[in-house]
Amino acid sequence: MNKVKSVYRVKFVNQDKLYEVYCSQIYQSDMFGFLEIEELIFGERSQLLVDPGEERLQKEFSGVKRSYIPMHSIVRIDEVEKEGTPKISDSKGRATVTSFPTAIPTRTSD
Repeated sequence: MNKVKSVYRVKFVNQDKLYEVYCSQIYQSDMFGFLEIEELIFGERSQLLVDPGEERLQKEFSGVKRSYIPMHSIVRIDEVEKEGTPKISDSKGRATVTSFPTAIPTRTSD
């Protein structure tokens, strides 16, 4: 039985930039308030055209086994049929929806 491996598109904000990355594993971290993404997916190196945005992301995540992303930075997570081109874009001035301020939940000892 061939099980198709899931691919996730994760969009998150980091230092006023909107990151869009693809990965095979995503789950809630044991570290409170974070999501973990693993097995980042990048395009094939054999392409004739090189996308500078994707190349920048590859350098930034080079050697990274697992990345922890704060939950409040996540914009959207989609399960997709196949990976696309990872990219970084400017997030300033694009937002049409502002998040509602919320209190950070704290753990209580019972």
